[in-house]
This record gives sequence, C-alpha cells and structure tokens, in this order.
Amino acid sequence: MSSKVRVDAPRLWLVLSRCHRALNQIAERSIEEAGLCLTDFAALEALLHKGPLTITEIQGKVPLAIGSMTAAVDRLEKKDLIMRTPASGDRRAKVLKLTAEGRRIVEKAFRRHAAELESAMAVLNASEKRQLHVLLKKLGLFAAGAGLETRNQGDKYVVEAKDK
Repeated sequence: MSSKVRVDAPRLWLVLSRCHRALNQIAERSIEEAGLCLTDFAALEALLHKGPLTITEIQGKVPLAIGSMTAAVDRLEKKDLIMRTPASGDRRAKVLKLTAEGRRIVEKAFRRHAAELESAMAVLNASEKRQLHVLLKKLGLFAAGAGLETRNQGDKYVVEAKDK
C-alpha cells in the first residue's frame, strides 16, 4: 500500500474486520480439526492455562453467554474431559478441573491451534507482533471505555467526552 493512501477510521475498521475474519477462520478450523467446538475449546483452554476455575470465573475470561458456558461444561463433563468438585467455602459453587484425558486433548489441540496461528502470522516479525499487540490493546481499551459521544454539528460530526 502506498504511504500516500489516507487511512481513516472506516478504512482501518474494514482492514481490522477482514483480518479478524481471516484469522478467525484459521482458528476455528484448527479447533474443529481437534474435534472440539469453539465454546468447548475456550473452556478447556481457560482451565489449561489458569488452573481450576468456577463457571463464573471462566465467564470472566471467555466472552460467552452463561447458557453457552453451562452447556459446554455439561458436554465436557459427559465426555470425561472435566470434573466438577465442590468449592471450598461455598457449597453451591463447583470448581471445574481438567481430567487427565481432558488435559491430553486440550494440550494437543492448543499446540495445533497455536502452530496454525503462528503460521498465519509469519508475515510479522517479533518486533512487529509486539507493536501490533500494543496498538490493538490501546485501541480496544479506548473503544471499550471511551465514554465518547458523537453528535451532528451542521455539516460535520463532532466527538466529545460524555458527561458522567
């Protein structure tokens, strides 16, 4: 792309959206080839990397509806990939833990998933990956909590901070 091309917000959003779609297809394919659906993989991956968690704790790490997460936990328990154990201090809560088979499956699936994503991002060197990470995190955090308001002012739109 020429350095003279103006990169405005709508163009950048379109590029981000297309990039996300392409990478998401690769990620979903790698997960499906491991015999898992995205929701099941997300729950297993959270348990692999964070250790035993309650459903609520997994919810905080994986952006899925509580109903989807509960259904995933039920499926994973039926397959003997996770087990529910009582939470200390709260009889109503259950802590989810990987079984030996669950750990084996998710470790294998995650290795494949990570390798496919590394391959898809091989066009970026380590420095570019770090820079992109910083910029995307900055943009995402700003967009998520910006508290900005757009209003029409004659022939243009003005962006201002919302009154809190």
